[in-house]
Amino acid sequence: MTSAKNWVLFPAVILLCLSANCGIWAWAVPGTIPLWVLCGLAANVLPVLTGSSGVSKRLCVLIHGYGCLKLFLISTAISIVIQMVLAAYYLFFHPLLWLMSVLVCVSVLALTFWNGIITVYCTSVQLGIKLRVTGIICGWIPIANLIALWKIMKTVSAEIRFETAKEALDQSRHAAQICKTKYPIVLVHGVFFRDSKLLNYWGRIPEALIKNGADIFYGNQPSAASVADCAQALTERIQEILRQTGSEKVNIIAHSKGGLDCRYAMAFCGAAPYVASLTTINTPHRGCKFADYLLNVIPQPAQQQVAATYNKTLQKLGERDADFLAAVNDLTSARCLELDKAMPMPEDVFCRSVGSKLNRASGGKFPLNFTYHLVHYFDGANDGLVGEESFQWGSDYTFLQTEWPSGISHGDMIDLNRYNLPGFDVREFYVHLVNDLRQRGL
Repeated sequence: MTSAKNWVLFPAVILLCLSANCGIWAWAVPGTIPLWVLCGLAANVLPVLTGSSGVSKRLCVLIHGYGCLKLFLISTAISIVIQMVLAAYYLFFHPLLWLMSVLVCVSVLALTFWNGIITVYCTSVQLGIKLRVTGIICGWIPIANLIALWKIMKTVSAEIRFETAKEALDQSRHAAQICKTKYPIVLVHGVFFRDSKLLNYWGRIPEALIKNGADIFYGNQPSAASVADCAQALTERIQEILRQTGSEKVNIIAHSKGGLDCRYAMAFCGAAPYVASLTTINTPHRGCKFADYLLNVIPQPAQQQVAATYNKTLQKLGERDADFLAAVNDLTSARCLELDKAMPMPEDVFCRSVGSKLNRASGGKFPLNFTYHLVHYFDGANDGLVGEESFQWGSDYTFLQTEWPSGISHGDMIDLNRYNLPGFDVREFYVHLVNDLRQRGL
């Protein structure tokens, strides 16, 4: 919430305190009840004015929710003092009247609290499930509920500041269209995921790129299949995009196994002439040694059962080409080293790679917090799934690290959890990545 518009809270506090502490007045003069009701309603509406102009609807609503919680805390503190003063007289001479006043006060303040907390729960991206559940559980425990509320408000306040600055930045450079590349951008997902309209694999990244002028398309290859099968599907998808746009080539940004799929498509499926650039993000170019280990220690019947369950589930979702074991086998170090030698960098295609480091297991969301130690044992420093030595490929390589204790995980690189990572703005990273393609004339 911007400090420039915090003045709105002052009249809101006055109105809410009048409404919350009107019990005795309302009893003495019943005709004033509509006035106190209007004061309470107005107080609950005013916080929406604390937002900056030009922000998105979601952010505007979130600012309103945060304002209501702040209004609740300030008004509660003032109301406690007022009710204590009233208690000095009415508690002895008219105790029932004072209890009625307290009941009205609690009810009015509760309305403001629920207005704020429900709004924040419904619109905040950064709260996460853990903090939301903590708030629900601790909400019924004195002292603990205040601590939980403080953590919730601190998180939401940081989100508001970050997103407000982010939207202002995008608006300031909107006319420049810094992500308007010569060729369209194709985002290629990794293994075990699909391109879905309901839950975008790339999180908030596509929206950020589009705001800055990018033309975005998706690979739509199978979620789990061999590199060869995915590569063929990608080649057909690229040709479809070219027909749709009239462009001669595409720029590809591929995450994880998607990078291997794209390299194979260029090397063996005839896609190279239609690709201007390929940027691989946390791709295991030399495989994952822990994948070799798992395939060796897990009994074949167990592997077949897991694969059959996965494939059957995907078939029900409309994907006929799912092949769990083929996908996993193509991620082993032995297979990837074989593919790496057979897939040299194509001429006339700008090739580069990006990798990141997870600093500790707890910095990754499940299952990365579980796999981190296993990958570290076999591959050393990693992003929770892929070892650092496996990332580098192409003529340009960027290795991302942060001083923040958690580091940058495999999922963080595609904004999987929609989390504003301290020290690393993933959306801005992709904006600069695509802007670099634009500057190269691609």
